[in-house]
Amino acid sequence: MFFDLDHTLWDFDRNSELALRRVFTNHQIELNVSDFIKVYEPINLQYWRMFRKDLISKDELRRGRLIETFDFFNMKFPLAYIDSLAKSYIEELPVDNHLFSGTLETLGYLSNKYNLHIITNGFQEVQHLKLKNSGIAKYFNTITTSEEAGVKKPHHSIFKLAMAKASVLPYKSIMVGDSLEADIFGAKAVGMNTLFFNYRNEKMMGSESFIKNLVEIRKHL
Repeated sequence: MFFDLDHTLWDFDRNSELALRRVFTNHQIELNVSDFIKVYEPINLQYWRMFRKDLISKDELRRGRLIETFDFFNMKFPLAYIDSLAKSYIEELPVDNHLFSGTLETLGYLSNKYNLHIITNGFQEVQHLKLKNSGIAKYFNTITTSEEAGVKKPHHSIFKLAMAKASVLPYKSIMVGDSLEADIFGAKAVGMNTLFFNYRNEKMMGSESFIKNLVEIRKHL
């Protein structure tokens, strides 16, 4: 079984908000964090879509999402200051490690029956820390990151690399993730089984198998 990490097991939105609050406090930014996040989150998602498609670099992602959000509030900062904020955010992100409801229960159950693995587009320097600090690294046999693979989900190569490391064939594999584009369609394209974690209650147009809570996984196996 292969899992995405952010937004699937690791509660990115909650942990990100806590990290941003510390960054704003430490850098004395006079802006309501909740107001910032409302604008930041859709901008961040768009920058990640561009990053997945190799339209922007890691630095452009880290800078651009902050610059564009601050622009909305008519706040301008020098690029060096933006870089310091981006660096602080990445350092703060793995400090809090809230997991989605049912994560530990589900991984404990599954690890006794299946070999578990991670496939993630997140930055390598923080993904391993998230797994370690949240206490779930012990459940996974391998961790495959986009930086290791040289490509990002949904590119077929990252899934093939992960399966090669796990010594498993596609039809004996299942990918669980929260992104239809990156996780589900990418995995299906290489012949893997899939299970969509639809915690956002997105409208389903096709016949994809999905769950709304992690504890529902066992019903699909």
